[in-house]
Amino acid sequence: MGGSRHLKAIAAPEFWPILRKEYKWAVKPSSGPHPLERCIPLLILVRDVFKYAKTGREARKLIAEGHFKIDGRVVKNYKFPVGLMDVVEIVDTGEVHRILPTPVKVLWPHRVPREEALVKPCQIMNKTTVKGGHIQLNLHDGRNVLIRVSDPRNPVEDVYETLGTVILSLKDNSMLNYIPLKEGVIAIISGGKNVGRLGKIVEIVPSALKRRKYIVTLEDSAGRRFQASLEYVFPIGVEKPVITLYEGAW
Repeated sequence: MGGSRHLKAIAAPEFWPILRKEYKWAVKPSSGPHPLERCIPLLILVRDVFKYAKTGREARKLIAEGHFKIDGRVVKNYKFPVGLMDVVEIVDTGEVHRILPTPVKVLWPHRVPREEALVKPCQIMNKTTVKGGHIQLNLHDGRNVLIRVSDPRNPVEDVYETLGTVILSLKDNSMLNYIPLKEGVIAIISGGKNVGRLGKIVEIVPSALKRRKYIVTLEDSAGRRFQASLEYVFPIGVEKPVITLYEGAW
């Protein structure tokens, strides 16, 4: 994220639930897989969202003591950037939350069943060919997954496309499922004016306004249609969502 080590509260993303008039400064997240405008620092989650602490000092102490796991690993850095689809576990209670795109709040933790603690949807941001002709999938949260191919001239194992979603086991980074971004699949909107809305993809067409941009039309469970830019469309299921969502999402 570069630049200053500090962040003025007034310049923090609007969805951070901080008291901007009371505090001049906000926690600046560490550099990581999630950019500033698409993450919440762990301290703000602990103090302002979960309300396990009243002050930043109390929150830092709890985090340093190892009371919180992100994606199955204890995190002691209070500046850790927690972002889209990350799994937050409260060690003492066993409570599990997933950071989901949410209407109005943009990104917010939602409680999920314990069995989802080690399952995570990750969107494929790009693909690269590595030594030996194998394919590396580069995911939205900074992870990489290697797809081994037996014949680089005919990589039949590579069925994965950019902006599709792989469902990962956080236990061993293995792939449990793959959901392409195409008509007929269920997707959640990760940004823009329809953030947090869920629907079945009806149509994907080039934008009339911008070159290289695509507009996706979706239909929610009530039959209402809405649109989003392709880069905000995150596939999460075929017949039904493969993860638990917030109440009323589908």
